[in-house]
Amino acid sequence: MSTIQKIDLKISKTMDLWSGKSIKISFSVIFIWFGILKPLNVSSAAPLVLKTVDWVPFVSSTTMLQLIGFWEVLIGILFIFDKTVRIAIPLLFLQLVGTFIPLVMLPEITFQKGGIAYLPSMEGQYIIKNLFIISAALVLGGRLKNKQNISI
Repeated sequence: MSTIQKIDLKISKTMDLWSGKSIKISFSVIFIWFGILKPLNVSSAAPLVLKTVDWVPFVSSTTMLQLIGFWEVLIGILFIFDKTVRIAIPLLFLQLVGTFIPLVMLPEITFQKGGIAYLPSMEGQYIIKNLFIISAALVLGGRLKNKQNISI
């Protein structure tokens, strides 16, 4: 094995060692931070969320915003602990389904120039980037299957 191959292998092993941990930490930080902003009424996403959930019966939009925020904080907390990641991932997927709703219900906000699908607005880009979060959750979940008793 060449020196370059040895270095590459060492880097790959280090990346494998830290990848699960870094995804969990990233999810925790993002979901706790962005989530807590909603019930504190300081989230820049609040206007979009409020418009998205105004059709929900029996609950005000403001209450829904707060519930979504607390849901996100819960997801972030569950990602902190190895034993609760299996709970966090399905909750994350449920939350992310909701984040894509504005692309369909509010195209005038999520896309530029009258809702043309290939021109996402800043809000649309913010939503579409969640595809990456889904991919990272799939990677993390896939690692759980093979490492049931091993810390990720």
